[in-house]
Amino acid sequence: MAYDLDLRDVKGVGPVTAEKLKNAGITSVEMLAVTPIRTLVEIAGLTEDKATDVVRAARELVQIKFMKASEFLEKRKEVGFLTTGCRSLDELLMGGIETQAITELVGEYGVGKTQLCHQLCVTVQMSKDKKGLGGSALYIDTEGTFRPERMLQIAERFGLDGNKVLDNVIYARAYNSDHQVLIVEEASNIIKENNVKLIVIDSLISHFRGEYLGRETLALRQQRLNKHIHQLLRLADVYNLAVVATNQVLANPEAFFGNPQKPAGGNILAHGSTYRIWLRKGKENKRIAKIFDSPKHPEAETVFQVTDKGVVEAED
Repeated sequence: MAYDLDLRDVKGVGPVTAEKLKNAGITSVEMLAVTPIRTLVEIAGLTEDKATDVVRAARELVQIKFMKASEFLEKRKEVGFLTTGCRSLDELLMGGIETQAITELVGEYGVGKTQLCHQLCVTVQMSKDKKGLGGSALYIDTEGTFRPERMLQIAERFGLDGNKVLDNVIYARAYNSDHQVLIVEEASNIIKENNVKLIVIDSLISHFRGEYLGRETLALRQQRLNKHIHQLLRLADVYNLAVVATNQVLANPEAFFGNPQKPAGGNILAHGSTYRIWLRKGKENKRIAKIFDSPKHPEAETVFQVTDKGVVEAED
């Protein structure tokens, strides 16, 4: 992989520039190649000319170029699928949660978003022949809802050693939106050192909604949120990992018929997420998952349940 190369293999990157890049969380050649020039100027302290030169050199080194659709299809075969641990959800997603993508879980409180995130942190550690990714998880908690004891229950269901499962989940509590952004910007080293194959952010929007109040702050909030989402997309693509983000809902006063709620985050989050799944409560303690935005899935839904063993098939 390109990120096995040293940054100093890039033409124009010497020891000083390499150190600046690493301090800014850019630790691989491929990450450098996909980082916007303006971002390099802002966080790495490079001049615009210098940033342009090193990005161009990095792209040549990792051969980011035009390609035929047939070539891109071959590249798509590198995409992995992570089981949710629930057959009906896997079938809905045509194999599970994809790597190199952001999967957004939307819904009100109590529908199972956090429960599913906990379960994915367990299943990602399973081997590929068991539909896992054979890696660890990075869990970014913005609402204080992370519960390791819940993972112990789920690990027992899958026949895994609970202590080993917890050792393979790197936890970070984000206390505000700036801290949340910083954690993601500094995640490259953690990803490489711990073979992270799943990043969970629960929830993505919470701090942004709480800190940017009023219409006069909306443009700035959306700008920062957009930059944050694209940083996550770059990590997913460069390191071939899955990103799962939960999202809150808000009242939709324009909806006279149909769903009176809509996802928070507006068009920025809608365009940034690769796959969007709406979770809602059903009858008899059941939950309903519906794909409502996807570049490949038809609009469809399925039923599941949340039990003491985790997210499971719905009982008939």
